[in-house]
Amino acid sequence: MNDTETVVSQEKFDEMVKELENLKTVRRTEIAKNLEYARSLGDLSENAEYQEARELQAATEERIRKLEELVKNAKIVTDGKKKDVVGFGSHITIRKDGSSEGHEYVIVGSEEADMRAHKLSHVSPLGAALMGKKKGDVFTFETPNGKQTYSVEKVS
Repeated sequence: MNDTETVVSQEKFDEMVKELENLKTVRRTEIAKNLEYARSLGDLSENAEYQEARELQAATEERIRKLEELVKNAKIVTDGKKKDVVGFGSHITIRKDGSSEGHEYVIVGSEEADMRAHKLSHVSPLGAALMGKKKGDVFTFETPNGKQTYSVEKVS
């Protein structure tokens, strides 16, 4: 995998393509109408509506550029993984050394990562440390608070 490649699931890829299409068609049209209206209000140098519309246009165009780059460089990973080895798409349960409480995660691409939803990026420190591990493996990884040791309780 190269540095520009973005690993995503088919679901996330479809979501990005849909958002990109919406921004290029619907959102650009809305912004153009807002700009037209704001221009009709007169003096552009002191026109808050015009400035706001221009900022929204710039942010939208930046998002379009980012999505185009992500879609262009996307590597879609399917669920063709080994069920007993941690990899992209794995559902895992890990337990911190000295704790009785397990934590469940799904290994996803960096664009899909969301710790509140227990979606862990495969390139995050914890995610990278988990890649290739099997049930029963004990591993250590570096955190801002020092080294942490965990064990893999379940891989599916």
